[in-house]
Amino acid sequence: MIDKILFITLSNIGDVILTLPVLDCLATSFPQAEITVIAGPRAEEIFRHNPRVSRLVIYHKRSTWKENFRLFQELKKEGFTLVVDLRNTLFGLLLPAKYRTAPISAPKSIAHMRDRHLHRLLKVTKSYQRLPNVTGNHSLWISRQDEDYIQNIFRENNITSADKIIVVAPGARSQVKRWPQDKFAQLPPLLEKEFSARIILAGDKDDLPAAKYINAHYSNRLIDLCGKTSLTQLAQLLKRAACVLSNDSAVLHLSSYLNIPTVAIFGPTDEAKYGPWSEIKAVVKKEIACRPCEKAQCRFGHLNCLHFIKPGDVLRQVKNIFDPRPTAQDPRPRDIFKRILIVRTDRIGDVLLSTPVINALREAYPSAYIAMMVSPQGKDIVDGNPYLDEAIIYDKEGKHRGWARSWKFAQNLKKKRFELALVLHPTNRVHLVTFLAAIPRRVGYDRKMGFLLTERLEHKKQLGQKHELEYSLDLVRHLGIEPQDKAIFMPLRKEAEIWAAEFLRQQGVKDSDKLLLIHPGASCPSKIWPPERFAQAADRLAQDYGLRVVIVAGPKDIALAKQAQEKMHQPAINLAGKTSLGQLAGLLKRCRIFICNDSGPMHIAAALEVPVIAIFGRAQDGLSPRRWGPLGKQSFVLHKDVGCIECLAHNCVKQFTCLQAITVNDIVKAAASILVHLGDTPESNRQGVPGRVTL
Repeated sequence: MIDKILFITLSNIGDVILTLPVLDCLATSFPQAEITVIAGPRAEEIFRHNPRVSRLVIYHKRSTWKENFRLFQELKKEGFTLVVDLRNTLFGLLLPAKYRTAPISAPKSIAHMRDRHLHRLLKVTKSYQRLPNVTGNHSLWISRQDEDYIQNIFRENNITSADKIIVVAPGARSQVKRWPQDKFAQLPPLLEKEFSARIILAGDKDDLPAAKYINAHYSNRLIDLCGKTSLTQLAQLLKRAACVLSNDSAVLHLSSYLNIPTVAIFGPTDEAKYGPWSEIKAVVKKEIACRPCEKAQCRFGHLNCLHFIKPGDVLRQVKNIFDPRPTAQDPRPRDIFKRILIVRTDRIGDVLLSTPVINALREAYPSAYIAMMVSPQGKDIVDGNPYLDEAIIYDKEGKHRGWARSWKFAQNLKKKRFELALVLHPTNRVHLVTFLAAIPRRVGYDRKMGFLLTERLEHKKQLGQKHELEYSLDLVRHLGIEPQDKAIFMPLRKEAEIWAAEFLRQQGVKDSDKLLLIHPGASCPSKIWPPERFAQAADRLAQDYGLRVVIVAGPKDIALAKQAQEKMHQPAINLAGKTSLGQLAGLLKRCRIFICNDSGPMHIAAALEVPVIAIFGRAQDGLSPRRWGPLGKQSFVLHKDVGCIECLAHNCVKQFTCLQAITVNDIVKAAASILVHLGDTPESNRQGVPGRVTL
């Protein structure tokens, strides 16, 4: 008969909580037994007033050998029948007992520490012919005073039983386990807006600086209980939570032990060993090449395993907790990838049209590290994309020019240990670079050294049978993923909007003024509508609708912008070559209508849901609006068939008749239909405008 049990647990609170299921098993399987617990000082609160524990011995690591010997003699007199030593001490090895756990580890197939602890108990109880009966939640004693304390806090903050509570624990004992506090600070407004939840900050006194920072960066005052609860009071708080959001910390294990839905943020530690273990759970992580390292310090000094995690990643997992997708409707890809590289190194518009690929991959692989290899010009397009972890710049005309530098770039890429590369636009260089980077699966179109790919799709883009966006998404479909959201994404930074507002104010543009932006440039002569016609169209719209005109263009199109301005009779602000892509986005978001050639800014405007009038010339199928047209809901395409048997594009011998066929009246008519739909009429919008402005 087992009537006296010695239970030797660990020191840190989180580690001790992981051993509580073992104590549950002992108390349930041997209800008449007296249980003595040896624990570290931090865990005293868990056991001190627990009626299941007959005696609590606080063990200090720095005890002298005399103190340890005295304790050994004292314990020896107890005559324990069973010794369960989860700490592998000399006490467990030398104390006389009929049954004891051996200092052996569980098999590798058992990964989680809770299960490894339980496995050791299973081994010893087999000899007693009784298996443990896990019931859970008995070894943490919550008093009536603890319940009343939390209830009073709820009453003071007008929290009722109908309120949905999300507990956010921003701390962790180790610095390398802490998700940055500036990112934690972005969560409360997202959680409140998405779930109409009451947010409570929880943790110990060491978490007060993080809680103070979060509160300081949020307009609504959060309920901050960091350092204001005991462990058992915290447990009572968690029992009322609809969800707990935590780093790898004691709060994570406490909520798991109480079987509360838990979302855990993991960096260098291994979620397979220490992840949440409640029935409803989720882990937020980024599978970069070096994690989980389980080191006390990041050997690279960047801690990207945590820094790459975005608030949107966390919010996505919280959504899955509250509204899990039905398994039958969950389109599962054929394989699981931890590190994915998307490759698109051509023009900014092409990169922008590829952004739905990022979204689709993120939905399929929420924990994957997803990077995109782009040209320097494409960086502003993907920087700030909430679904992308990193933009990797490949500068074939500069820093990486030449095969030797490209080889070195590939070797650096190899260190990131990508498992999959999706090459959206085939070129000799990118096929060679991804091959030299030893990425095991390389998927793309069979063109320009396509034999270097491991999986090739037939190249039919030149036929223009569908939009370029769909050609890119076909590579995603090849993986067994059906994209659900095809919206293109252009990051609109707050600083860009502030810059645009301040710049326009300096130019005398009022908040009530309505802007017409024109973009007379393009990457190829076969795309450029005559600048004097841009001038005529802008003049008429400015005169009829009182629009303020702003001319935008890239550095190489400054001459075209100047020609358009010089031909205008109405004043215009010329910003050609003077804005970044981010600043251009800020201006576009402010404008009423955008008139442009087939160009990158056309796609930026469409992504920002700005009304666009896009001028197309070329009739070649692979260059037509069907493949390259703007995708915005308020986009208007002007494109005329002038009967060319074969389109020679930039080698046209007919002075680009297709572009000449589009008249100023066509533009004004299209603009009028858009403006009327927006509620503007010539009669109601005519107003005076100031003189010409040239920067």
